[in-house]
Amino acid sequence: MTSRLLLLLAIGLLSGTPLAARTNILLITADDLGLQLSCYGDPYIQTPHLDALAAGGVMYRTAYVTQASCSSSRSSMFTGLFPHTTGQIGLANGGFGLNPSQIGKNLPAYLKSADYRTGILGKLHVSPETSFPFDFRPPKQDTRDVRDVAQNAFEFFHDESNKPFFLMVNYADPHVLKDKTTGKSIFPAQWKGLPTDPIAEDTVPGWDFQGFDEPIARERVSNFYNTIKRLDTGVGMLLEELKKAGHQDDTLVIFLGDHGPPFNRGKTTCYEAGLRVPFLVRWPGVSAAGMESAAMVSATDIVPTILDAAEVPFPREFHGTSLRPTLTAATSPKGWRNYLVGEFHYHGASNFFPRRAIRDGRYKLIHNLLAGEAKPINRIDGDPTGQFATDPKYAGTSAAEAFERFANPPEWELYDLQSDSIEFNNLANDPAHAEKLAELKGALLKWRKETQDPLLESDGFDRFRAKGEAAAKRAAK
Repeated sequence: MTSRLLLLLAIGLLSGTPLAARTNILLITADDLGLQLSCYGDPYIQTPHLDALAAGGVMYRTAYVTQASCSSSRSSMFTGLFPHTTGQIGLANGGFGLNPSQIGKNLPAYLKSADYRTGILGKLHVSPETSFPFDFRPPKQDTRDVRDVAQNAFEFFHDESNKPFFLMVNYADPHVLKDKTTGKSIFPAQWKGLPTDPIAEDTVPGWDFQGFDEPIARERVSNFYNTIKRLDTGVGMLLEELKKAGHQDDTLVIFLGDHGPPFNRGKTTCYEAGLRVPFLVRWPGVSAAGMESAAMVSATDIVPTILDAAEVPFPREFHGTSLRPTLTAATSPKGWRNYLVGEFHYHGASNFFPRRAIRDGRYKLIHNLLAGEAKPINRIDGDPTGQFATDPKYAGTSAAEAFERFANPPEWELYDLQSDSIEFNNLANDPAHAEKLAELKGALLKWRKETQDPLLESDGFDRFRAKGEAAAKRAAK
């Protein structure tokens, strides 16, 4: 028996609480989901099951993932660290993986050492996957089939070991699907009959953060919403299985998107549509119910929060913090962070275009570290809307200008998110905002030093380029 388990048993005996009564953990992610939920005020969809989760716990108004790319983002959920430290600076299927020094230092490993039973449904997508000790992982899962997800969860919840559990459920929706006939990236309006009442195409307008309300944009966005309807149904089924298993009142539930929508100026960027996600927490006996929190939170907060709930001593310092202090009052607690940070490096093994971004309650700064030397990804997951930026009818519009900046970013971008939530008007060269620019530059530099950002030094760029070249070779095998 490990010394940590002996400690936990002693805690249980002293408190009168048996080990089996310790808090269970259910971590739920949605692939490529931004703030497109009715509880976040989206007018084009109703998400009753996620709304109910929010009503039973805390909804964070401003939450960031660490990088708007799946593997990098998920590496932070497992480690509590930013990708520039984990080493997972691009996609696992693009050849990227954790730094050797970070292998084995992850959430399921920490929980297993404390005698938790661990399980995962759906994608892990951080490499090497063998370094994540999951006891339960059904093969060949289709997590767009939300009924199947619920059935697998039923099996996991009804295990007779009497150990506390950690289950991570990763839904494939609303990620694109490659159509086997056309080869195009689509959002399936229905899958295994769900949703039963899909939204009609051409019903929802194009994204405000793109500014092109064209038929193809409306079609894709409408079907994107259908994938969210299916996701919401699935989360309802999952939480019902948790309730039927008798664990609704002893399970910490965390729900978030792994980054924003797979549309240009969203996923793979440092704009709000890429970094900002829904973040819901229901912690029985700790969190308030139906509360909207003003605290700015990060995906790096997940690991310390879960270890706090599981009564597991922190094995290292994290870039994140336990959310416990933010769960009882709508205002940010004293000493909570004043700034929220995100970054970007790679998606696949090309287009190395590192970025750093920081925001406060109103203003947002983006630093494009290789502006003028390289260019970022300017099309993601088959999104065709970039073509409209050069259409004569959009000439001179703010949307066309935003897309030009998206394709050829300046070194600095500064936005007033209060008056310009879609980040169309760059204020970096506006003398009236020079003081705010300087403040955010200073705060960003301070954070980069505190987290030992490798790209503060020129040889860091060389190392990251070398990682990209090595990843491309691995992916090509």
